[in-house]
Amino acid sequence: MTDIRTYSLLLQESAEEAGSVLCLGLDPIIEHLPREFIEEDAAGHLSCGSLEEFYFIFFEALVKRGLRPAACKPNIGYFHALDRPRENRFPGTRALAAVLDMAEDFFPGTPLILDSKRADIQRSSMNYAWEAFDSWQCDAVTVSPYMGSDSLQPFFREGKGVYVLNRTSNPGSRDLQDLACADYPLYRRVADLIVKWNDAYSGVGAVVGATFPRELGELAAGFAPHGVPLLIPGVGSQGGSGTDTLHVLRESGYDLRLARINSSSGLTHPWKGSGAPDNWLEVLIDAFESLNREVALE
Repeated sequence: MTDIRTYSLLLQESAEEAGSVLCLGLDPIIEHLPREFIEEDAAGHLSCGSLEEFYFIFFEALVKRGLRPAACKPNIGYFHALDRPRENRFPGTRALAAVLDMAEDFFPGTPLILDSKRADIQRSSMNYAWEAFDSWQCDAVTVSPYMGSDSLQPFFREGKGVYVLNRTSNPGSRDLQDLACADYPLYRRVADLIVKWNDAYSGVGAVVGATFPRELGELAAGFAPHGVPLLIPGVGSQGGSGTDTLHVLRESGYDLRLARINSSSGLTHPWKGSGAPDNWLEVLIDAFESLNREVALE
């Protein structure tokens, strides 16, 4: 872990070191891995043979090309789904621990964001905060705001980041986030709370999808004077554009160094249903380089 004064400073320094605001999402899906990393039992069920080796090879290749992400964001659900606790098998948990260690080793000073979208009554949230910051030793965590401020209070720690779901990238987000709240939609009310929380605790950011560029621009303009960090999913397979997203942020007067534009499947298994090609590593490096150029600081 990097010993820093504030999470915002970590974001700014790591963006400058990487030269971009690219966040590498780590969401392993077994059937999309190259075949050499997949095991199959007699019944035809797939399991990860060596997920750690896959990420090691990928990270090592990035470093050899002089590349690094500006953040790494593993989604805990993808890793835990690989565990079989009642059979005393924990390949996903072991892989997540190894991936976090490797990210620190290969990309020192890079923020580690645990994507777990936690929040509950205050005591339960305290346990979730321990999970993210003490057990997994990550720099930031994603949380849901819809149980209110007391459910988020345990996550507000000095030097740590908290990304509050605000205007998310999925189409169904409209079901709740667009509901009228007084004279403006609910997500705008959540944005007001995020500003309030960040002013009080620092490091409190927002998750705003690249798939809603108009709303992203409006929110970024409101967040800019307060230095609210932004985590922006939806680039790549969900339809968002890195170039367009960076343009929106620049037009809004937002400090780019506080943003992290995330891509997961587009960087770790862009072939999707067609199966990994023989030159899968070259494909991954090319995909990373391409998106990295789109979201470069200069």
